Amino acid sequence: MRTRPDVRNIAIVAHVDHGKTTLVDAMLRQAGVFRDPSQAGDLVMDSNPIERERGITILAKNTGIGWGDVKVNIVDTPGHADFGGEVERVLQMVNGVLLLVDAAEGPLPQTRFVLRKALEQDLPVVTVINKIDRKDARPAEVLALFIDIGCADHQLDFPVLYTNARAGTATKDLDVPGGDLRPLMDAIIEHIPEPPGDDTGPFQMLVSNIDHNEYVGRIAVGRIFRGVVRPGDPIVRIRGEQRTQHRVTKIFEFYGLQRRELSEAR
Repeated sequence: MRTRPDVRNIAIVAHVDHGKTTLVDAMLRQAGVFRDPSQAGDLVMDSNPIERERGITILAKNTGIGWGDVKVNIVDTPGHADFGGEVERVLQMVNGVLLLVDAAEGPLPQTRFVLRKALEQDLPVVTVINKIDRKDARPAEVLALFIDIGCADHQLDFPVLYTNARAGTATKDLDVPGGDLRPLMDAIIEHIPEPPGDDTGPFQMLVSNIDHNEYVGRIAVGRIFRGVVRPGDPIVRIRGEQRTQHRVTKIFEFYGLQRRELSEAR
């Protein structure tokens, strides 16, 4: 099977206030996405007003960064069991999971729910224990999560990194302070599999979400599994037994805080 060595697709799993937005902002900054430091902040993963009010992530958001020659696509996951269908759709878009846990609070029920769904799909996990600078940090207890939820033996072989998202640092060894997030990004590229990608076959895309833009109308957000698509191409939407004809008008990719228009996607 052909793969895409230049792409990694990951879902980030974290409870509210465990540092998800801060970590993603630091990743964007160190990848050179922010030209103006004033652009940084709580911009990426907490954009829905209902989410801000209730303190949970409902609709998954997407971003992407370049790290060396690799495009890392990052998809947020709902952190509440009430949105199980959304969780499963998100996990179909990725090839691995970034599990982010507060070093003091440990994994909470919402985190366990999403992680269990990921392990059921046999997705590899990169575990990040954040806020290691807290005086009440207990990172060793976090690792018991995998055993508690009954994962398979081969799923216990996962990389663990310790981060201070606010400072933008990561390390594999608590006794060796980190200087930046390079260890985390390298772990993602090393441990998350390359996605399958065959651009010679007919175009096939799994739509996981529908967005709307006042200028272009409805936007299908998803993952391309096969083929190449360009503006003007005719496509068929298949939903159960229903088939409807459509035509592609524009193509975008997620990069940083923006959607970048493309001449083709694969």
